[in-house]
Amino acid sequence: MKHIKIFSSIMAILFLMACNNKTDSESGHSDEQTAELSDGEETGHKEEDGVVEITKAQAETVGLEMKPLEQKNLGNTIKVTGQLELFPQDRANISPFVGGNVRSINVIEGDKVNKGQVLAYLEHPDIITMQQEFQEKNDELVFLEQDFERKKILHEKGVSSGKEFQLAQSKFRSTTSSVNGLRSKLKLLGINTSKVLEGQIYSAVPITSPISGFVDEVMVSLGDYVAPQTKMFTVSDNTEIHADFKVYEKDIHKVKEGQEIYFTVASKPDELLKAKIHAIGKTFETDPKALHVHADVHNEDKELLPGMYVEGRIAQDEKMVYAVPEEAIIKEGEQSFIFILDEDGEKEKNKMKFIMIPISTGITDLGFVEINLPADVPKGIKVVTKGAYTLSSEMVKGELEHDH
Repeated sequence: MKHIKIFSSIMAILFLMACNNKTDSESGHSDEQTAELSDGEETGHKEEDGVVEITKAQAETVGLEMKPLEQKNLGNTIKVTGQLELFPQDRANISPFVGGNVRSINVIEGDKVNKGQVLAYLEHPDIITMQQEFQEKNDELVFLEQDFERKKILHEKGVSSGKEFQLAQSKFRSTTSSVNGLRSKLKLLGINTSKVLEGQIYSAVPITSPISGFVDEVMVSLGDYVAPQTKMFTVSDNTEIHADFKVYEKDIHKVKEGQEIYFTVASKPDELLKAKIHAIGKTFETDPKALHVHADVHNEDKELLPGMYVEGRIAQDEKMVYAVPEEAIIKEGEQSFIFILDEDGEKEKNKMKFIMIPISTGITDLGFVEINLPADVPKGIKVVTKGAYTLSSEMVKGELEHDH
């Protein structure tokens, strides 16, 4: 009986030890799973540093703009100011040769017109009288020409006196001159003289544009009487606009024809435009002491308009550097950054991925800043020129949400 009790006690102790070992084992296995899950969850939420993704709709909403990285001439330049102007042959003030009342107006300000297009019609009794006189003089000329030829023959045969021949010749030449003069006047007025000789009488004359371009001013109304040489319309063609810069006395010796000028206008503050000097003025102004320099500007899109103020730099050499607008640069303490479009990396559909890269800066001029890129960044990148601070804020917001 005693042995049985001892054996039972040993078995109970062994059973309890086995249970404790199993519990520890299960507890250890559970801890490992928790750690692995935690690690897995952390890995799943990990984000790339300096990267932000937005949808194309968001980019359009915030007005995000991108441009390829370009080289520009900054620094070693002559500062100049001026304004855009038209060449004299590209601007026309249109007035009539004869007085008359405005019967119709065919254009309004801003309309595009072609050379020879009718802008308005003028009517006046004097216009009708001029055509009638032309018809009468031409009929008279026919008679005088026949009379002159007849008396010429008689004079050559000695039948008619020299006085009669000379009188017929004088009348014929005088009337010929009158007819030719009236024909020229009617042609200036835009009247078809051949139709007039056939009996057609025009009650109004057309006012036409001498150049192709756009109507700048309409200075008459229906029914107005317009005297000869009174300005009715202004038409201009700004395709070949040019810039008129002032170069101050101390810089005149540095300027020569063929040099390039980089300039900006208020309507395009982030775009550096280019012109080339084609003429240097020969008259020196005293107030202020400056010389006029004229430069050709290409204006294919016709967005540059005469009268616009321009600020420019005349390039003295061809030291080209990579530059971006000041607005494209983000500053964090002493470090500067730009955002570039990641066109190669993986991204979700309809999303755009941007990378913030560190840069060093150099010369600042005309709203542009010289930049030096890290060696591993390719030069054919697209830089965010507008909306960089918005991307920076979005990136910070994403980091804060991740930390939370």
